[in-house]
This record gives sequence, C-alpha cells and structure tokens, in this order.
Amino acid sequence: MTAMRWTIGAVAVLLLAASCGDDDVSAIPEAVDTSGSPWPAPLNDSHQEWTVRVIERVPHDPTAFTQGLEFTEDGLVESTGRRGESTLRLLDPVTGEMLRRVDNLDEHFGEGVTVLDGSAVQLTWQSGVALRWDAAFEPLGEFGYDGEGWGICHDGSDFWMSDGTATLTRRDTETFAPLDTVTVQREGEPIELVNELECIGDHVVANVWRSDEILVIDPTNGDVRATIDAAALGAEVASPDSGAVLNGIADPADGTLILGGKLWPTLFVVEIVG
Repeated sequence: MTAMRWTIGAVAVLLLAASCGDDDVSAIPEAVDTSGSPWPAPLNDSHQEWTVRVIERVPHDPTAFTQGLEFTEDGLVESTGRRGESTLRLLDPVTGEMLRRVDNLDEHFGEGVTVLDGSAVQLTWQSGVALRWDAAFEPLGEFGYDGEGWGICHDGSDFWMSDGTATLTRRDTETFAPLDTVTVQREGEPIELVNELECIGDHVVANVWRSDEILVIDPTNGDVRATIDAAALGAEVASPDSGAVLNGIADPADGTLILGGKLWPTLFVVEIVG
C-alpha cells in the first residue's frame, strides 16, 4: 500500500495531545519511529525462533470470527467469517471501537483481507471470488479465482494468496491472474494449512490454522526463515471454543505487530523477541 500509514503509538499520541492543555506539552510522548522492523535479528538462511512480548491490549468483539487484519491510515481493517455472519469492518486501533461495517452476502464466507491504494480486497472461502471495496466499504466489483481462499497480502508489486495447503500463489495486481506458486517448507518438509497472510518487507508472514506458530517465509523459494511462538496469547484468552484459534496479523510499521484470533475478546500489540 502506498498511502501514509499511522502506527498504534502515533494514534495514541494524537489522542493524548488533544486532551492536554498548552501548559502540559511536556506530558506528550514522542511519536513512534515508523521505520522500525519487527524482526529482533536479521533474517538469513539460518532458522530463527522467536516469541512475543505484549505491549498493548485492545478490546475486540468476542463474537467476531477473525479471518484477516490490515493496518491502514484510516484504522484497522478486519474481515470476519462464517456464512450469514461474515463482515468487513474498520476498527479504531487504540480503542477497538467499530467505526464502519458492511455485511457480506449469506453465501459468502469471509476470509483474509488486504488493502491497496485505499481499497480492500476480501477473499471468500469457497465462493471463488475476492470482493473489492472502496474506502467507504462500497462495492467495486470482484476478482475470480479457482480453489479456496484463505489468506492474502500485497508486497508492493503483487498479491500473495494462500488456499489452506502449503502453496502460496503470486497474483497480478490488476487481473488477479496467477503468476507463480511456491511451496511453504521447513527443512524440505511442506507446511500445510497456511492461512492468514501479511506482507512485511521482503517476506510473507503467515498463520497456520490451529497452530500457535507464525511463519516468516521467503517468497522466492517458500523457505521458512523464522517462526514466532505466540502460544502465550491463546493461553491468556483461554477460550473453551475449539474454533477460537490464533488468526490475524497486521503490521503498523512501527516495529510491532497486531495479532488476533477467531472469537478473541482482545487484540494484542506485540513486540517480537528472540
């Protein structure tokens, strides 16, 4: 996405500044540097193993079956799933308040979402269409594709899409036509059930369905360069629902990540630590 992006910290600074008088300027913290990388060490051929440290907790609708998250200048875009309940939402990234919502048709099971030049592209599970929405969540049309839709991100040139297997498909920005595929693998073994995606720098970051592990993938060959253990987040949520699994990755571009889960009452702003 080429538009300006706001970080969680920067939004918080603006809210605090609005509440401070002229004599209280010293109480306003410095804005967050948006050039930071979330990685605690360089990504190279040696496999890294990291975990998360919670920086902030943001309230979240516990009935939302989170399928995808994307941080934008307007807020946090969320796609939710389940037939008859699927939605596209815009959330305040500081308070969790829902700012905008559109309901999907009953036959569409919402899946991953990405944002490009202010418009959202929302996958559907088995309908074979990616729904396109403008910034006001008015429909712009559809992209068609074969197979299932799970996760999607945009790397600045092309889309990357997952389908629940070990395959990532690179797709054309204008036509959504498939351009190439890679197999996600660790030590030569394919990793199935690749789900929600986030493009960060030169890598694709992915949830794996029903796993507490997040993968950092080199899209040139599918190799997993690092894994992030986020089990502590699910343990804190401690939901008795078997479907309430880790899902949803957003990059505020300030050195943190926003992680969520299906039916989770909390979104977590985390730092990745070694």
